[in-house]
Amino acid sequence: MVAFDFVKRYHISPMKTEQQIRTAVRNYITELYKVKHAPKEFIPGKTLIPYAGRVFDEKEIQALVDSALDFWLTLGPQGEEFEKKLARYVGVRFCSLVNSGSSANLLAFGSLTSPLLKDRRIHPGSEVITLAAGFPTTISPIIQYNCIPVFVDIDETTKNIQISQMDQALSKKTKAVMIAHTLGNPFDVQEVCRFCQKHDLYLVEDNCDALGSEYNGKKTGSFGHLATQSFYPAHQITMGEGGAVLTENAILKRAVESLRDWGRDCWCESGKDNTCGKRFTAQHGELPFGYDHKYVYSHFGYNLKPLDLQAAIGRVQLDKLPAFVEARRQNFNFFYQALKPYEDIFILPEPTLRSNPCWFGFALTIRDHVSLSRDEIVHYLEKHKIQTRTLFTGNIIRQPLFDEHRKSATGYRVIGDLPNTERVMNNTFWFGVYPGLLPQQREYVVEMFTRFFKEQPKKVLANNY
Repeated sequence: MVAFDFVKRYHISPMKTEQQIRTAVRNYITELYKVKHAPKEFIPGKTLIPYAGRVFDEKEIQALVDSALDFWLTLGPQGEEFEKKLARYVGVRFCSLVNSGSSANLLAFGSLTSPLLKDRRIHPGSEVITLAAGFPTTISPIIQYNCIPVFVDIDETTKNIQISQMDQALSKKTKAVMIAHTLGNPFDVQEVCRFCQKHDLYLVEDNCDALGSEYNGKKTGSFGHLATQSFYPAHQITMGEGGAVLTENAILKRAVESLRDWGRDCWCESGKDNTCGKRFTAQHGELPFGYDHKYVYSHFGYNLKPLDLQAAIGRVQLDKLPAFVEARRQNFNFFYQALKPYEDIFILPEPTLRSNPCWFGFALTIRDHVSLSRDEIVHYLEKHKIQTRTLFTGNIIRQPLFDEHRKSATGYRVIGDLPNTERVMNNTFWFGVYPGLLPQQREYVVEMFTRFFKEQPKKVLANNY
């Protein structure tokens, strides 16, 4: 009855072919998009300027509905095609889709503990060099696998790992480095890779904020033993929720996908059986000989797959990624030039040497000699409808989640006092450069900075602004 009503209402003949009906549905989606998602007038001081947001048109909705009409709900053909396209874009062999960037980090690190790696696997008690200034789920997998994070400081300008401290962080227990490209700005890949190669360490490259960034002409996400992506709406492309793990290594790919797919040993694609040709004719552990390989488990795993519906959106977004990357760079350059007159007040963001970032945000750090608090300017911008964010956890060691770890003598190690991390926690904020920003919104943001400093009493600043 429902299907009949739909056909009758939209004047679709029941005798039409599937393709004709799909075309009609797509046309209605285009009309609906123009009505529901029509651009709204920007009213300065009243219209919110978000720090990030999804950028889409009718094509993403059409792809989503088209996939829904196929009703392949679990990860399937859309996901397979997306994985191939993303791997080609980044420049690696393998891509495994997951349900979030945080899950991607969990699976990437978890794969390094896999028995498939034999004597190269990471064991509980191993140390992992990382940063305290970052997103919590870059650190969480280290803790969850009973390993020890070793925190080093950041560079105050790039907000990336301070290379000079890596040798100090090294010990006989060190097995890996797991760090992010902060706000899309690549870390010093050359030096980090050199360090990892010299000491035979794994490198996990958290690329969640940096899809489209380049180092020495190569895409970030292609340098580590493993790399991770997030497709949350704030990121360079979105599926709503979603993520991916990238690698060149076939063994690591197998470990990632086993952990993602309940921990199963079988590698058959969904809907297929007996890919190995030994489904009922092999010995697995202490199970009965010939135990069904589809129900053999070689890892303590999860179910962290996304939906094929999400992958359909991602495929369209991926086609738009080059334009998104260029827009982010243009927005960043606009703000850099416009705010350069205030560089005696703020430490402006600078790209890492040899890099071409796809910026996630525009970060400003108030200089030590300036008598201005972050709260003052952040509250002013927020009051005028400009969203801001801190640099994620600031210093994760000071977060409530570390309360128990602070009581433990072996919970983590810290190299020095992390002065730049502390400075970021207290003095850094950032705002958006995402592709949805309108030219008049960019100009309004700069105008609010100008107005803020004009309204401040001279005693507030150590300079003559």
